Amino acid sequence: MSGAVVGPLRVGAVAHGGHCVARHEGRVVFVRHSLPGELVDVRITDTGHERYWRGDAVTVHEASPDRTEPPCPVSGPGRCGGCDLQHVALPAQRRLKAEVVAEQLQRLAGLAVDVEVEPVPGDEEGLAWRTRMRYHADTDGVLGLRHHRSHDLEPVPVGGCPISDPRGRPDRTGWEPGQVVETAVDTAGSVSTLVDGERVSGPALLHQRVGDQELAVAADGFWQVHPGAAETLVEAVLEGLAPQRGERAFDLYCGVGLFAVALTRLGVRVWGVESSRSAVAHARRNLATAGDTASRVTAGRVAQVLRRLPERTDLVVLDPPRTGAGGEVVRAVLARRPRRVAYVACDPAALARDLRTALDAGWRLTSLRAFDLFPMTHHVECVALLEPGSGV
Repeated sequence: MSGAVVGPLRVGAVAHGGHCVARHEGRVVFVRHSLPGELVDVRITDTGHERYWRGDAVTVHEASPDRTEPPCPVSGPGRCGGCDLQHVALPAQRRLKAEVVAEQLQRLAGLAVDVEVEPVPGDEEGLAWRTRMRYHADTDGVLGLRHHRSHDLEPVPVGGCPISDPRGRPDRTGWEPGQVVETAVDTAGSVSTLVDGERVSGPALLHQRVGDQELAVAADGFWQVHPGAAETLVEAVLEGLAPQRGERAFDLYCGVGLFAVALTRLGVRVWGVESSRSAVAHARRNLATAGDTASRVTAGRVAQVLRRLPERTDLVVLDPPRTGAGGEVVRAVLARRPRRVAYVACDPAALARDLRTALDAGWRLTSLRAFDLFPMTHHVECVALLEPGSGV
């Protein structure tokens, strides 16, 4: 059945993961490149699951008013898999992401929350924002990006990937087949290029400005890819935590110290934890540059290091990977009886599961903000604030 075209199918609600839900002969089909309410023909791309199939909308018989012409010529069914929503007008993209966040919170955490996905300064109508990119050279030495759920490559268009920062777009051709080319751009416009993991041009250390503070990060280290992300998230976390001078805070999954530096500059003593030793080295350097000699950063897995941290703290920042913090970490954090917890999440399902753990422990969600840090894709970033006490 894979490769067959079925339909027309009436498309239902948006679902987490960049697709909408339709049904064919009673079976759920997750359909990419579609919109709620549309009538489409679907090419089946995956029949490997008993309960559902996957597919692409290849013909649109009745289009949603939110449908638009994709700005990238290689976006669409069977082509580059990096963008899920280029066929959707930007305001509608944010509405769909808000629906997904709200649905995940309701289904997995039992929370009824009104969600608005806020735009973030630094992109150009949803384009030219991605400051870190990874390309693969095809058999002709042309750089490409992978198809959805595939290792097949789609050559990048002439002029480069439209969502990438133009300053970091490498030459499209002239590479050795199979090479992996990575580029990273910092806030000053410095560009580092790595080929097969080895830096070939640009600085080894990039400098990212957040407000009036500059943080160092390795060219191949983790940093938010949207140029407005770091400052937006810092503002949301600080607004939610309302830190007071003299308080203590844990910054868990702290990376190079984005939130730790912001907190310490307000007179908060921070203990950071991060598994990447290179990121820990940069976090220590960034704290020292900020004039902090009291805070500490420990290398190791958060679940393990937490057992050695003080039994009390006033504030906690949780910024886990896409899989979430997990019940063990969340319960260990809440056992420290902090005044407030800020949870920064890049996956709404993982966030909802961890919020359910907090609710079951007698905590309450006091606010949730969502940000469009990844335009043209289904990804969305959230900042949730938790306080002790029952209720929502």
